[in-house]
Amino acid sequence: MHAIKRAFFWLSGAGTETLEQCPNWEQRKYVAFGATVLVPCSFAFIACAYALSTLTSEPRVIYPVAAVWAFIIMTIDRALLAGYRPYLSIFRKGAQFSLRLLVAILMGITIAHPLVLLLFRDTVTSVIEKDRAAEIEVVRSGFEKEKSKVREQIGVLETALAEQRQRWNESFQAKFILQEKEDATAAIPGITEDQQKELKASIDKATEPFRDRLTVVDKQIDELTPQYTTLQTELGFWQAEFERELNGQRSGIAGEGPRARSIRSDQLEPRREESKRIGGLLEHLTAEKANLQTQSRQAEASAIAAFEQKLKEIEAANQAEADRVAALKQKVEEDQADQFVTQQNALRETIKQQIDSRIKELELVQGELAAVVNEESERLDAMRAEPRKDILTQTLALHALFEAGNEGGKFAFYTYVILTALFMLVDTIPLIVKFFTKPGPYDSLVDRDEIAFDSEHRAYKQSRSRYMQQLSSGNLIAVTRNQGLEHALVDGVEHTRAAREFLDSLIEMERSFAEKMKLEEQTIGIAESDKRAALEAIKKRFYEDLHHRMEIFFTARRA
Repeated sequence: MHAIKRAFFWLSGAGTETLEQCPNWEQRKYVAFGATVLVPCSFAFIACAYALSTLTSEPRVIYPVAAVWAFIIMTIDRALLAGYRPYLSIFRKGAQFSLRLLVAILMGITIAHPLVLLLFRDTVTSVIEKDRAAEIEVVRSGFEKEKSKVREQIGVLETALAEQRQRWNESFQAKFILQEKEDATAAIPGITEDQQKELKASIDKATEPFRDRLTVVDKQIDELTPQYTTLQTELGFWQAEFERELNGQRSGIAGEGPRARSIRSDQLEPRREESKRIGGLLEHLTAEKANLQTQSRQAEASAIAAFEQKLKEIEAANQAEADRVAALKQKVEEDQADQFVTQQNALRETIKQQIDSRIKELELVQGELAAVVNEESERLDAMRAEPRKDILTQTLALHALFEAGNEGGKFAFYTYVILTALFMLVDTIPLIVKFFTKPGPYDSLVDRDEIAFDSEHRAYKQSRSRYMQQLSSGNLIAVTRNQGLEHALVDGVEHTRAAREFLDSLIEMERSFAEKMKLEEQTIGIAESDKRAALEAIKKRFYEDLHHRMEIFFTARRA
């Protein structure tokens, strides 16, 4: 139990020997201070272990390093706690507390950050996976563009290859000396366009007299037909009016009355006469037109018959010429066939080389496409296989969660702030308690020792300064160039000064003793012999002791 208490004394940064001189309640206070140092150390161990677990899963690495980090935090806390002095000025105490607060902030963030990552590990992991999916999509889009370009090249090569193969197939088809084909759109199949024009001119010349008269007749018929139609319409109207008058439907008088007679004489009879006249003219013109058309067709048939006779004569001459040309064509075809075979063989060889070249290019481009696909697959597999558990990636994901602004992000941010403030509070509790509490016995003892040390230090500085002044005013300044000689000189001077001070003190003490003894002897009467003997014994003992002190002092100095 005593060893545990000493361990907590050590953690609190206090001296064990000094604390054991203090009351128990003071010791318990420093045991509590030491316990508060263990709290941030424990959290530091947990936080560092989790942070290292994102980098490696080897326990032999995680736990020793976490222990070293916890020891560093403990050492810093202990050093800052041990360096605090309650009797300092308010400014120095404020500066010390500010430094402690700054260290507490850094340590709070250092400890709280991994713990927040541990608390929100699932959420942070989901954010990381979301970012990973976005990166994968970007990479896939980039590779898709590359594959599209390669596919376009493949399409161009395949099109060129198909064209070359089409040329290869066409090279096996013989196309030379094609016979002339008759024009299916000709007016009369079997005759040329010039012959058709000649035939048309003959027909036009034979039918020209009839065509002129037909034009005149058609014009007259076109003029009389509307008149005849109008008369028939009017005649029908007045005939209906006349019948209504005869029936008494209009005037109420049955039989031929005045109005009926007026209609017949003024309307019906003139129109009947005119209709009869125009009808006779139309009938005559129609008969004349039919006769002219018959004569025109006969003239056209005569012209065609004459032209056919002429064609037969021409055909006989052409047949003889055709036989001669056919013989020539056969000979030319035989010559062209030989040339065609030679040319096609050379052409096929060229096309074959081009096809082979296109096939090689196509294979290269297809290989490039396969390489792009493999690279994409490897890249995506590598991205999917990345653990992404390092502290930086998780920190970026946590920062993105903070910036999201939703309820989960706000809660994570508030948790981060609260944990940081909590560790800062835990880390500064001992110093805060010391800062705001009354100095205890331990503080008084330590302050007394420090005051004594400061006094001795000031005395040494003053003595040293006085010695150097005396040395500089004398002729021994060159002695300082020899370190050993300087030390010997300093020792000699100090011994001499000490001896002089010792002798002065002894002389002063002897003088004071002699004066007191003289006063005592004056007060002793003649009859008080015993008292006088006692004084003599005291005097003897004093001088013996004085002599003994001198021997001891000078003997020790000489040694």
